[in-house]
Amino acid sequence: MTTFNDIFKSSFLEKVSSFSLLDMGLAMLLSLLLGLFIFAVYRKTFSGVMYSASFGASLVAMTLVTTLIILAVTSNVILSLGMVGALSIVRFRTAIKEPMDIAFLFWSISAGIVTGAGLLPLAVLGSLFIGIFLVLFVNKKSTDNPYILVVSCAGDEAEAAVNGYVNRAVKKSLLKSKTVSQSGVELTVEVRLKDMTTRFVNEISALPGVNSAVLVSYNGEYMS
Repeated sequence: MTTFNDIFKSSFLEKVSSFSLLDMGLAMLLSLLLGLFIFAVYRKTFSGVMYSASFGASLVAMTLVTTLIILAVTSNVILSLGMVGALSIVRFRTAIKEPMDIAFLFWSISAGIVTGAGLLPLAVLGSLFIGIFLVLFVNKKSTDNPYILVVSCAGDEAEAAVNGYVNRAVKKSLLKSKTVSQSGVELTVEVRLKDMTTRFVNEISALPGVNSAVLVSYNGEYMS
C-alpha cells in the first residue's frame, strides 16, 4: 500500500544528496582557471586579421560546459548513454577562419574532459605544456619573411637590368609571374631581404626603363 511518504519520495532527490557538491565546486573552479589560461594564451598567440572576443570567451565557456557534462556522465552510467545520444544530434555550423582556432577548441574540450574525470594533475600540467609550446612557437617572429616585388619596365633591356640588380641586392629571389603587354613588362618576384633593408627598391625604380617598383609584405603560405 502506497503511503504519504512514498508519494514525496523521489529518486531524483536521492541522487542530489549522493552527489558531492565539494567535488563539483573544485572541478568547476579549476576548469574556470584553465579556461582563463587558455583564453590568455589565445590572446597572446593570435595572429589573424580580426580578433574575436566572443570566440575567446567561448573557449572559457566550453571548458566549463565540458567539465559539467563529464561530471554528470561519470556519476551515472545510464545518464552517460543518454548524453551520447543527445550530443550526437548537435551540429556546429560556425565557420572556423583560422586553423589554430581548431587547436584551441580541442584544447578547451580536452581540458574540460580531463578535469571532469578527476585527473587534475594531468589537466594542469598538460595545459601548461601546451600553453608554453604555443607561446614559444606559434607566434614566433621570423627574420626571413618573404616579400613580393612588382616591377613595371619598358622592355627587354630594362628587364635584364632589373633581374641582375635584384639578384645582387637580395638574399634570394624567385620569379612568380611575368606579364607582357604593349606598354611594357611587369615582373612579380618573391624576394628575401638582406638585413631587412628596402633601399634597393628606390635604386631599382631609378634604373633606366623602369616605370615603377612596388614592394609588398607577403605572409601567406609558401614553400622554400
